[in-house]
Amino acid sequence: MTEALRELGTHLETKRTDCVVSWEVAHDELTVTVAASNIVGFVEFLKNDAACRFSSLVDITAVDYPGRAKRFDVIYHFLSMYQNHRIRLRVQIREEDMLPSIISVHPSANWFEREVFDMFGILFSGHPDLRRILTDYGFRGYPLRKDFPTTGYTEVRYDEVQKRVVYEPVNLVQEYRQFDFMSPWEGAKYIMPGDEKADGEAKG
Repeated sequence: MTEALRELGTHLETKRTDCVVSWEVAHDELTVTVAASNIVGFVEFLKNDAACRFSSLVDITAVDYPGRAKRFDVIYHFLSMYQNHRIRLRVQIREEDMLPSIISVHPSANWFEREVFDMFGILFSGHPDLRRILTDYGFRGYPLRKDFPTTGYTEVRYDEVQKRVVYEPVNLVQEYRQFDFMSPWEGAKYIMPGDEKADGEAKG
């Protein structure tokens, strides 16, 4: 399998020097780093080339690296049922960059790209309906960015007086932000039913 993936990596690098920045095979998986401006053409090549035929888009996601100039890696996973291969594409972009949508090649990218926009704030140019898909209306921030607070910015509750759902700023006291990473069972003073039997056996 690894050798076949190496041959595929070489094939892609040779055929599309305008798109492939680099590639590597690790843990029996081929990862190709692609220039952001050429992502649509490269995805189309992967779909139509006889040696590739990656006709199934499996997923699109992203990874946040706040310390880098190119903050985000946008990750695409494709499957070729004809060649029995999988491939991962990686595109590195800055926070302010827009990435071309691949909907013209894979219409199923529609909701994947909306999810990446919703969770990371990455914009896809040419997308026909780029709006949030998982979070609520008026949600502020992007939950999968590493600088997003674990508590979020707002909390939701039902107000009995107003008889409606209300949104309020999170008001969490500092004590609740401290984590000791202990298991809930460690240090617990509550004795579970049957524990006394273990103590009796140990003494006996």
